Amino acid sequence: MSATIPLEITPTAGACCAPLVRTAVDAETARDLARRFKALADPARVQLLSIVAAHDGGEACVCDLTEPVGLSQPTVSHHLKILVDAGLLTREKRGVWAYYSLVPGALTDLGAALDETAAR
Repeated sequence: MSATIPLEITPTAGACCAPLVRTAVDAETARDLARRFKALADPARVQLLSIVAAHDGGEACVCDLTEPVGLSQPTVSHHLKILVDAGLLTREKRGVWAYYSLVPGALTDLGAALDETAAR
């Protein structure tokens, strides 16, 4: 039989941790950042975002995105929907095709949010 050692949870004088010197990210900002990073947590989505950004005018038709990533059109469309829902891409329907483009400033804003979070 092993003995259970009680864990002391009350702070003591001379605590081991330094106090916060900057404001930490709030819960709403953390949720928003996590949602966008979760969208980028898949290699196919990162590749799709990069391909869209590399197209002339920063816009690509879904028909141009299936072959480079080696996925079926429905799978590519699913990944693109996740990127749109995360606010990284926009979708415009033209006839039977959907065209995707980067949300202006979305990646810059994401980078700035990381910098701000680190500098808080």
